[in-house]
Amino acid sequence: MVTLEIGGKAVAVTNADEEQAQELFLSESFKDDLKSFKSEGRFLWDGSAALTTRTASEDEIDAFYEVLDEEDEDEVGDGEDSGDINIDVVFLVSIDEIDDGAASG
Repeated sequence: MVTLEIGGKAVAVTNADEEQAQELFLSESFKDDLKSFKSEGRFLWDGSAALTTRTASEDEIDAFYEVLDEEDEDEVGDGEDSGDINIDVVFLVSIDEIDDGAASG
């Protein structure tokens, strides 16, 4: 598992392999999300702080599975992917509720 750090702070973890994680975390669309998501009223990324990836710690891996287990309990029989590899991302910081109206205007 791979963790994304922003300015030295662990922000997200994924079950992707290192190459997939780099591609995902450093993609323009994910960076755009990081610039629009807020945690405790502050944007996750200012667009200039260093984005780095590293091997996830045991605590981060535990947090990842804890969140996925909670989601599995909430979902009732969602459809399976067509054999594709399923890559999940879990944020290690709380994400403020996203206001779709504010995001579009």
